[in-house]
Amino acid sequence: MKLYYSPGTCALADHIVLEWIGKPYQTQRISREERKMPAFLKLNPAGAVPVFEGEDGWVLTQNVAILNYLADTHPQAGLGGDGTPRGRAEVNRWLAFLNSDLHPAFKPLFGATAYLGDEGAIEKSKVAARAQLRGYFERADAQLADRDWLAGTRSIADPYLYVVMRWAPGQGVDLSGLRHLERFFQRMQADAAVQRVLKEEGLA
Repeated sequence: MKLYYSPGTCALADHIVLEWIGKPYQTQRISREERKMPAFLKLNPAGAVPVFEGEDGWVLTQNVAILNYLADTHPQAGLGGDGTPRGRAEVNRWLAFLNSDLHPAFKPLFGATAYLGDEGAIEKSKVAARAQLRGYFERADAQLADRDWLAGTRSIADPYLYVVMRWAPGQGVDLSGLRHLERFFQRMQADAAVQRVLKEEGLA
């Protein structure tokens, strides 16, 4: 198994899951410039990470697809829910929330509205994004009020939440007072596998 990643991107979630699984795997760091080169575009025409390559050379893109594949092919790791259809649905509910709602809400903060060419309008889009993100993080905080993990048991959704939480402070997203999220974040930070991955990506 091989994971192509750029440090600190959503590929960090897949990297953590691979470490949790505990089976041998390889990684290849890809710079922003390398993502535009023909060799990488052959793997993923979108020029984005993560990209996962199986042992037979099969290539899979899209973060949620990779996370689900890893959970399904390594059931012994217990990262796909509690073993029931309802448990798996809960994992996918929160993966969908992270992938379709929370993650894309960062786009104005990552420059997606720069095309507007008007500093005032760009700033308004960023203010609105921060307010929207605060609301999403409040929903995640409420979910964690009576549990340690988003779906009840540790799953492939949790590293994804951890990743977007890491992005928040640097983009001016206020997470103050969200004590359940803070408890979750500290639990992830203290995880030995997470620490190994952060060190490898140069994020420790």
